[in-house]
Amino acid sequence: MSDSVYRAKAEFFKVLGHPVRVRVIEVLAGGPRSVSAMQPDVGVESAHLSQQLAIMRRAGIVGAERQGSSMIYSVLDPQIFELLGVAKQIIMTRLANDGELLADMDAVSYEQRR
Repeated sequence: MSDSVYRAKAEFFKVLGHPVRVRVIEVLAGGPRSVSAMQPDVGVESAHLSQQLAIMRRAGIVGAERQGSSMIYSVLDPQIFELLGVAKQIIMTRLANDGELLADMDAVSYEQRR
């Protein structure tokens, strides 16, 4: 494989390597949302959330559609939920001895809600 393939993969995972961005994906598993609708669940200021969403848009992870005065964000490829589900399984296996963190991880679902 060429070096550019490895770089592309690394850049993709780099975008996912931020806790706010992972949380955004978790929230968007519930369906498309505006910044104001996501903000309480993500737990950061709207400006910071918008900044993270812009990074995710540039990477092609989320898309946005204008509805009135709001931008509605959604995950562009539902396979991202599967990817985070696999990551969760790997982490849970590694954390089997850490009961509190394991319970927190188990509470997170990557099933897309319809």
